[in-house]
Amino acid sequence: MGLTVKATIASFGGKLFKLSHPSTSTGTDMAVNLYLPPQALKSQSKVPVLIYLSGLTCTPDNCSEKGFFQHGASQRGLAIVYPDTSPRGLNLPGEKDAWDFGEGAGFYVDATQEPWAKGYKMDTYITRELPSVLFGEGSEFGKYLDADKVSITGHSMGGHGALSLYLKNPGMYKSVSAFAPIANPCECAWGKKAFAGYLGEHNKEEWKKHDATELIKGEKWRGHKDARVLVDVGTADNFYKQGQLLPENFEKAVKEAGVEGVKIRYQEDYDHSYYFMASFSDEHVDHAAKYLGLL
Repeated sequence: MGLTVKATIASFGGKLFKLSHPSTSTGTDMAVNLYLPPQALKSQSKVPVLIYLSGLTCTPDNCSEKGFFQHGASQRGLAIVYPDTSPRGLNLPGEKDAWDFGEGAGFYVDATQEPWAKGYKMDTYITRELPSVLFGEGSEFGKYLDADKVSITGHSMGGHGALSLYLKNPGMYKSVSAFAPIANPCECAWGKKAFAGYLGEHNKEEWKKHDATELIKGEKWRGHKDARVLVDVGTADNFYKQGQLLPENFEKAVKEAGVEGVKIRYQEDYDHSYYFMASFSDEHVDHAAKYLGLL
């Protein structure tokens, strides 16, 4: 079965579609929002795509309503995909007990530990199934979307997801950017809790395979001359101050690995909120647009 359109909303000259589809990765129906810019709706040519991964507790609606990505996307002519952050409706024991683990907190990994291995397959969902659903034969939206021109971005947990999926899959995405990412989850409380629960408490080597700070040091990226990475962190972000984000660890790893093309910006006085994201979303869209051939 394909995509079901739940709502269509006009936005910056384009259309935001609220969609759902049955997922083989998660075993549930998954919600996803798709923004098509006016260029896609008015011409016969396909447009590039920017995937946005949300943070803890979020749904596809949060950023599409408050992040203002559609503004820049409408100007540059690219589509935005807003997936969900986890399966919903599995009703696993403890799934809704905490805001930073379980429902709304899938951490963009494929869980190997029970009971989470049943459906918490967000790596597979984002990198394999969702592109097939959106771009594949039979999708009513495939005619608008260029499957060969895709970039990825995200916020907080979604920033971790964007960075780690990009670094794990060289060539899958044309560029990556992140707002306030959990940049070294192996070393922060949020990451340790999630990785222990989904991947196994003592399986630390497996954790590293999903940690941007560890991945950037690996053979795939060491000495890379054109990494195409943009990261923004607000200096007034309480989670940054609490050591949940650790962009300084990522920055150090980049330098030690001799990786070029990574820009990490510390934005004075900005916090973790959508006010921060809305202030710089156009620049992140432009970062993607550059490598998608639109600038």
